[in-house]
Amino acid sequence: MRAERLIAVLMLLKGRERVTAAEIARQLEVSERTVFRDIEALSLSGVPVYAERGRHGGFALLPGYRTDLTGLTLDEAIALLAGSGRIDSAAYAGAMRKVTAAIPETHRARVNDAAQRVLVRPEGFVRPAPTIAALPLVQRAVLDGRRLRVHYRRNESQQAQWRVLDPIGLIVAGEVWYLVALRDGAERIYRLSRMADVELLDEPAQRPAEVDLEEIWQRHRAQFRAGFAILELTVECARAGVETLATHLPLRVDRPVGDDRVRCILQTVGREMALQRLWILCGIPELELEVIEPTEFAERIAERSAAVTRRHQRRPEGIRAPLG
Repeated sequence: MRAERLIAVLMLLKGRERVTAAEIARQLEVSERTVFRDIEALSLSGVPVYAERGRHGGFALLPGYRTDLTGLTLDEAIALLAGSGRIDSAAYAGAMRKVTAAIPETHRARVNDAAQRVLVRPEGFVRPAPTIAALPLVQRAVLDGRRLRVHYRRNESQQAQWRVLDPIGLIVAGEVWYLVALRDGAERIYRLSRMADVELLDEPAQRPAEVDLEEIWQRHRAQFRAGFAILELTVECARAGVETLATHLPLRVDRPVGDDRVRCILQTVGREMALQRLWILCGIPELELEVIEPTEFAERIAERSAAVTRRHQRRPEGIRAPLG
């Protein structure tokens, strides 16, 4: 449905000198917010559409721009289909057949691949996309299936480092561009605004032939949000260590367990951060800390403790490790 609607919007813009969002919404039976998102998708795909403000304003194509769905070039077809996102419906497949029928058979596989390599997500408000110096080369690497060497920093406090990536696809959410890529075989997401320099390598990208960028986006976003979710941890400690424990993590409630033990519920953020905090607390002798729940954390701490013990066990007297 999305691809057919984008083509319909393009045809409305082509046939009229100027058309308002309200008029497009009325003709296509969608909301004006959907129209703004579709206009942004066309613009990001390279279609020269612009907005004119005022009483008689609306959307228009730059003078001289012409397109004909019966005679699209390969680059035009790739740009339009890549902007529309994923192939996930009969409507999309029908729209793609209309477009790809105009280009040679030898190019159709490339057009189909490009259609699944760029995802436009309707995140936040529709705004003009900022200029990103890395975008042209990254986009070319994604569509051509070539490796990239990027000078990338994970955040503002870290220095940029060189990384060799196998690009999978591009996602634009709101006004932020992301590259989905493999690094040493592991799937990662990179913000293009954090790429200080980009080199296009003359090597084919080692990447899967099929990709679902929507699934990748939703999975990574869920993982990111989980990293900031508040977790509750149930532990037991020595009664004398409760005050010390409360200085390390917020303590919501505690109750006695026997004469000299107390069960407490602690709160923290992020699973990995919680595990690291518990590991440190277990090493404070006066706490005598025992993790009760989540049981997964108790098991991981027990495994780590056993590994540390094995590494530091003393050898029996009289047995020495061989030298060399």
